[in-house]
Formats: sequence, structure tokens, C-alpha cells
Amino acid sequence: MNSATLEGSSSASAENTRFIILVSCVATIGGFLFGFDSGVINGTVDGLQQAFQSTKAGLGFEVASMLLGCAIGAFFAGRLADRWGRRSVLIISAVLFLISALGSGAATSSAMFVAARVIGGFAVGAASVMSPAYIAEVASARYRGRLATVQQIAIIGGLFCAFLSNFLLAKLAGASTQPLWLGHEAWRWMFWMMAFPSALFLVLLLAIPESPRYLVVKKRKADALAVLTRLYGASEAQVKLTEIDASLSSDHHRPQLSDLINKATGRIRPIVWIGIGLATFQQLVGINVVFYYGAVLWQAVGFSESDALLINVLSGALSIGACLVTVLLIDRIGRKPLLWIGSVGMAVSLAAMTFAFATASLDANGRLMLSDSMGTLALIAANVYVIFFNASWGPVMWVMLGEMFPNQIRGSGLAVAGAAQWTSNFAITVTFPILLAGIGLAAAYGIYTVAAIVSVFFVLKYVYETKGKELEQMEG
Repeated sequence: MNSATLEGSSSASAENTRFIILVSCVATIGGFLFGFDSGVINGTVDGLQQAFQSTKAGLGFEVASMLLGCAIGAFFAGRLADRWGRRSVLIISAVLFLISALGSGAATSSAMFVAARVIGGFAVGAASVMSPAYIAEVASARYRGRLATVQQIAIIGGLFCAFLSNFLLAKLAGASTQPLWLGHEAWRWMFWMMAFPSALFLVLLLAIPESPRYLVVKKRKADALAVLTRLYGASEAQVKLTEIDASLSSDHHRPQLSDLINKATGRIRPIVWIGIGLATFQQLVGINVVFYYGAVLWQAVGFSESDALLINVLSGALSIGACLVTVLLIDRIGRKPLLWIGSVGMAVSLAAMTFAFATASLDANGRLMLSDSMGTLALIAANVYVIFFNASWGPVMWVMLGEMFPNQIRGSGLAVAGAAQWTSNFAITVTFPILLAGIGLAAAYGIYTVAAIVSVFFVLKYVYETKGKELEQMEG
């Protein structure tokens, strides 16, 4: 065995893997809350309508109001993280999650409810970009992808727990609009349930260290060395500190948004456009629409509403299973292969759904009607699509955004890419009903199919592999 191998073994043995996993898991609670906050609204619609006497347009705005804060939260989280630190921004997001949970449940007017949900949107947007970024900055390159992928599992887990909590609370009360504990309706308790994981997130964040890369940027090298020593051991900590410092040595000014522009050419750096492309394509393939229409698909082929909701829960378990496959593969075969394989799988399954929907008709109530064979095709294709998404673009996009930007521009790059992700999320969500009424279901899914096909070529041509690279090796 040569000296290099011995040195590598020594470094690995000194690494505090258990501590790295622990602090990464704390960061992924942000992903859990991201999922819970996104899913809890589904069980509260009847309660909101009854409490606030909302019109259909008003109810739609109340339900979608969180998205207004998400893009803003994602954008400012990246910028604030460069000023105050990654952990500090996560702590702020935990406080906002707590305020949103308490405020949404206690709201006495539509305006108060929307304000609380927008605050929750700030938290979701911030957590969506900062949790994977924090994990990327504390984890070793050899398993960084696996730890960051847990973020997607946490998001799906949060959605699942929100659905389960809503179901149990409504069952205890008899309906979401009926009083439960302390005379308050069940739908209010659905929001208040989120206060418990929010408080846990806040407490645990106080016990984890700040990102060492942020500390070096702020010229707090002694603090950075102390954190690196806890993470990797004394000898490796000094090596990593030198590497981080060297990556920043040519540019010591405070990170700012203008860093995204190449000073020599006056143009936005290519890596920024790649980040925006990754963030946007994740939504352009129509994932939220597929999830939204899932229950309707099952009912269209003869399942009851109750059975359809139960099957959706099973689909959630399928999604977690797909993410677990990614955990096993992402640091072995890399990010880029998972992305283009996922794009191909989504393109084929979306094309099959488009074909099935092209044969559909609507009954007098406007419900989708498919033949048995086409309904079966649509159902299988929808689940295949969900599997491919959750094994590729779902987790891998967040992994790459957290690690692909150089240290100097990571916060700013995340700010822009995160805002692009949530803006495209909002655009897809808002335009689907318009597309459905204007060009029909098949044509709408045809657009998502084209986006999936284009994403294959985008990945092959523009996306760079980051597997096994230290963050200091990332180029802008």
C-alpha cells in the first residue's frame, strides 16, 4: 500500500461521519417542513371557505398564497446567507415556519390567513435552497450527493405526514369544519400541528455549527478551522481550510449579486444559466400537475374517491422508494446520468399519458372519462413518470444547485436559481387550468412532454458532472 493510500485511509478514519450525518439530518428538517407546509393546505379548503366566506377566486388565492412568498424567500435567502450565514438563515426560516403555523390556524380573516401563508412561503423558499446548500458545504464529496438527496425524501415525508395528520384530525372531529380540541375546528389544528416540527427544527439548529466555507469567506478562519476539525479531524481540517482559502484567494471582496456577471465579458456566467435551466426544467415537465390530477385519474377508471386517496398515499411511498434508489446511485454513477435517464423516462411516460388523454371525453359534470385500456395506460404512465421524476430531477436538481456554484458566488447563484424554480412552479400551477380550458388536457400534457424531451438535450449539452468533486473545484 503506498503512502497516498495510507494518507487517504487516515483522513477517512479521522472524519466524524456520524456528526456530519447528524448535522445534515437537522438541515433536512427544513425539507420536511417544506413538504408539510405545501401539503397541509389540501385538507383545510372546506374550513377556509366556511370561516372566511370566500368566493372561488378568493379561495384559490388563499390556497396559492404561499407560492407568492416562495420565490421571494428563495431569492433573499441566498443573498442573506452570504451576509449572515447558512445556519442563521435556516434559523430565521424555522422561526417563520413557526409564525406561519400559529398564524394560519389562528387567522380570523382572509387577509390575516394570506399574510401568515406568505410568511410560510418565505420559510419554504429559504429552506428549499439553504438546506441542500448547507449539506453540500459540510459533507465530504464522496457521499455529499447521498446526504443531499435525503432532502427530497424529507420533502415527500413532510407531504405524507401532512396528509396523514389532516386525515386523522378530520376523522377525530368528524369533519375538517367541526370543532376538535379547545373548541377550535379541526382545520385550524391541521396548521397548528406544523408548530411541533417547526419548534424542533429551531432548537436543533442552535446545536449545529455554521458552514465552514461561509466562515472563511467572512475571514473567521479560526472558527472555520474549529468546525472543520469537528467534521474531518485535525490534520484533514487544515488541508481543507487551505483549499477553501485558496479558492477565494483571488477575490476577497464580499459576495454580491454582481459576481454572477463575468467581469471580462460583461455577460452572466454560463454556470448561472445552467442553474436557472435546471431549476426551470424541474417544473416545466409538469410534476405538480401530475400530482394534482392523480386522484382524478384513479376515479376515471372506476376507483372510489376514498380508494383514490389511499392509492395516492401508496404513490407517495413509491416516490420515497425512488428517492432511496437515488441515494444509492447518485455518488456512484453521478448526477448527469441520473438527470438524462430521468428526462428520457419522463418524456416517454408523458407521451403515453398525452396519447391516452387524447382519447378522453368529459361527462356532464366535467369529469375525465377514459376507456378501460386507456385509463390503465394513463395510470401506469403516471406512476412511471412519478418514479422517474423522484429518482432523478426531484432530488438531483436540489443536490446540484447546492454544490455546482463556486464558493464566491454560491449564495447569489442559489438566490437566482431558487427564485427561478419557484417562479416557474407558480407559472405552471397557474397556467394549467387555463391550458385545460383553452387547448385541452392532451395538448397541455403535450407541452410538458416537449419540455421533458428538450431537457434531455439540455442535460447532455450543458450540465457538468459534479460527482466526487470538492466544492473548491467547482468552476464558474
